[in-house]
Amino acid sequence: MKRIKFVGLDVHAETIAIAVAEQGGEVRSLGIIPNREDSVRKLVRKLGPVEQLRFCYEAGPTGYALYWQLTRMGAKCEVVAPTLVPVKAGDRVKTDRRRRFEAGTELSGRRANAGVGAGCGSRGVAGSGSRPRSGQEG
Repeated sequence: MKRIKFVGLDVHAETIAIAVAEQGGEVRSLGIIPNREDSVRKLVRKLGPVEQLRFCYEAGPTGYALYWQLTRMGAKCEVVAPTLVPVKAGDRVKTDRRRRFEAGTELSGRRANAGVGAGCGSRGVAGSGSRPRSGQEG
């Protein structure tokens, strides 16, 4: 049986914050890496076989370069519209740690199974249909 690892990312122009959730396990922080291709390749190798990895991050001003890189490496990656990430009432504080943990738990299906709303792995996700706009490179 394959052990799928769900990887939540909080992507910024210079850095990527990472959290990992395994099926039935706790979400754990892996820290922050530079937002560079070589650092992402190293992360993927460290996490294990690419077939067992599921990545998710919130769409933002950094575009889809990370999505394209991960999918070229053979990983499954979902980019979620920020408006579809569930937020508890009154919980408006956004931190790198909180956002990467939320992405990891959404992708692993814990909240979705509890009926808390859409997130990674459900509607509102930009996936294989995403294409670069003219003038953008992957």
